[in-house]
Amino acid sequence: MERSHPFTLLSAIRRMDDRVGAWAWSRGRCAIALHEFVCFGAKQASACLFGGCMVLLLGLTWACYPHQAVLTRYDFLTLAAVLIQCLLLAARLETWEETRVIMLFHVVGTVMEVFKTAMGSWIYPEACLLHIGGVPLFTGFMYGSIGSYIARAWRLFEFRFTHHPPLFATVSLAIAIYVNFFTHHFFADIRLLLFAAAALLFGRTWVHFRIRRVHRRMPLLLGFVLVATFIWIAENVGTFTAVWRYPAQHHGWRMVPLSKLGAWFLLMIISYVMVSAVARRRSARASRQGRH
Repeated sequence: MERSHPFTLLSAIRRMDDRVGAWAWSRGRCAIALHEFVCFGAKQASACLFGGCMVLLLGLTWACYPHQAVLTRYDFLTLAAVLIQCLLLAARLETWEETRVIMLFHVVGTVMEVFKTAMGSWIYPEACLLHIGGVPLFTGFMYGSIGSYIARAWRLFEFRFTHHPPLFATVSLAIAIYVNFFTHHFFADIRLLLFAAAALLFGRTWVHFRIRRVHRRMPLLLGFVLVATFIWIAENVGTFTAVWRYPAQHHGWRMVPLSKLGAWFLLMIISYVMVSAVARRRSARASRQGRH
């Protein structure tokens, strides 16, 4: 669990976790595995707190938001996203450094949203005041929640890597992916080449993550696929609640095609590279402070 002041809620949870851990060790391997699984789920829930709150709000506003309200549903979602961000900072569940990553990804996502909606890739069917080019401002927070998840998971699970590609190569791939999201409307779509490049760069990379005391490991590419799958599920929630709609959904909701997983996989790489650049800078700063 996160390190914090001795009298905070998080420290109380850590003490309880230590007691449960001691009990599990006395009960054998099955109890240890169950305890670690619960801890893994708790850390994952904490890491995706921002995104989970946003998805919950999509469902609640679809079911309950009054149609005649002075404040439109989209504007309410924008203000709610800002409030959630402030609460996370005030509760120290998110750092300012992580917030800056979210804001950067907010800008990156909003620029792409403005372009994609202009090209007719999807639409936002409701009116609002807080928008840019017909794109509600809360959509940037939906993209930012991906960056928030990666940044928090990185810290909570204390990520380490083996056979990680150099930063220059990953940044180049991320730029190529982002550019292709725009240019494939006018030129050839090179996403197959981008998939191949991702497999070449990250094929040997393992991410090591600490649930409690021991670091486990998994292929980083598998991690990208798993997170992309959860984003695809959240996207189905978003379209089901009519927050946005694809052309095939104009006459009624239908499941988002599985082919969209590829787009989210590539977007995951952009998010990961942005967070990894910040993490490397933080690690270098900590090393310099350690030497002094």
